[in-house]
Amino acid sequence: MVNIIRRWRTGWFGLVAMLASIALASIGASASEAPSGAAAGDVAVIRVDRTIETGLQRFLERALGEAEASGAETAVLVINTFGGRVDAATEIGEAIRSTPLRTIAYVEGKAISAGSYIALNADEIYMEETSTIGAAAVVDGSGNRVRDSKIVSVWVKQMVAAAERNGRNPAIAEGMVDDSAKVDMPEIGQVSEPGELITLTAQEAVAVGYAEGLATSFDEFLSTIGSTSQQTIEPTLAEQAARFLTHPATTTVLFILGIAGLVIELLVPGFGVPGIVGIVAFGLYFLGNYVAGFAGVEHLAMFVVGVLLLALELFIPSFGILGVMGIAALIAGVVLAAYDTGDALTSLGIATLFAAVIVAVFVRYFKHRGIWNKFILRDALKTEEGYVSHATRSDLTGKVGKAVTPLRPSGTAVFDDERVDVVTDGAFVAAGASVVVVLVDGGRIVVRETERLHLK
Repeated sequence: MVNIIRRWRTGWFGLVAMLASIALASIGASASEAPSGAAAGDVAVIRVDRTIETGLQRFLERALGEAEASGAETAVLVINTFGGRVDAATEIGEAIRSTPLRTIAYVEGKAISAGSYIALNADEIYMEETSTIGAAAVVDGSGNRVRDSKIVSVWVKQMVAAAERNGRNPAIAEGMVDDSAKVDMPEIGQVSEPGELITLTAQEAVAVGYAEGLATSFDEFLSTIGSTSQQTIEPTLAEQAARFLTHPATTTVLFILGIAGLVIELLVPGFGVPGIVGIVAFGLYFLGNYVAGFAGVEHLAMFVVGVLLLALELFIPSFGILGVMGIAALIAGVVLAAYDTGDALTSLGIATLFAAVIVAVFVRYFKHRGIWNKFILRDALKTEEGYVSHATRSDLTGKVGKAVTPLRPSGTAVFDDERVDVVTDGAFVAAGASVVVVLVDGGRIVVRETERLHLK
């Protein structure tokens, strides 16, 4: 009972700490939405120099709002990325189109894949002389080309719409996504044949009207657009943490630690450390998604309820009902807290397999401390260790007494004024006859009539 109380106390402490962390993150996130206090300039510089994912999306949405609030006239997106998630790029494109600021994409190194889509949504594009733009084919999580015509068609339409928005040749945008099209580019004397994806150098982009100009450096670019003052909007610490914590690889690791830690704590109580690790892992998962704006308190509450139901299943017989409800609530809380439920389910499935291996190894080496030991009697009650099921009466062997009841063949006899249940070897002995104990076998005391004994 003491161990159970200690475990519950540890668990509640972890949950309280997790809730406190999320509350502090909420305060920090709210504070970060206000202007940072950086010196205002006519140009707000926002760097897009990493993988495009949901964390970057949230940062760019905040940065554009902060740039507008600070009085900036132009937002410069410094792009240097191989791309990333199509859904995040789509949301970023919407944010760029919605801002009242003049938007300029400066391709510092490469605007590949989803990066080219972000650049095309800007009002103007300038490129570093050695930079490139294009190759926006849709790929899956393993980097393999997606050939599904529906998916490709949707992405082609989005790229074409972004190009047409600013008067750029839509056929080139289509050729960046779909390699089945033949695209003639007379401005640079090239024809993109079927089987080729279009990627443009900086000089080619300017020639075909996909960029307004070139620059040898960022400072030269700022001079070209007539900027007199700049402010750089950086990601907050919370946004950087959220970006790391919501990455699919990080999410999978957190799931592994969370599942393994909680299951080990429930099955092998008394350690405390696995439970704390599990709670912290899931706490970081919810914290990252909360700061990123994907998770709410209701998702955390659903997860906590699921854990509590699973714990109750170990102590309250419910024929599995509490366990099933707990698993359903836990999975729902985790999956609904993510930006992409499909990715969350995939990460959860992979993590469950790895966690099962970890739990199996852990239980194998610490099975003597498992909770199942509380329900199994493992002590052997051996006679040599002092355990007996009844009192032995070997001291009666050879004693003579008197039958006080007829022995047919069992009955009662008196030895030294002590009444004892006895049995004969099959013969009838009348009450009052003299008997002698000839055998004591456990609790069985065998007597014979003394006269019969003398006759033999």
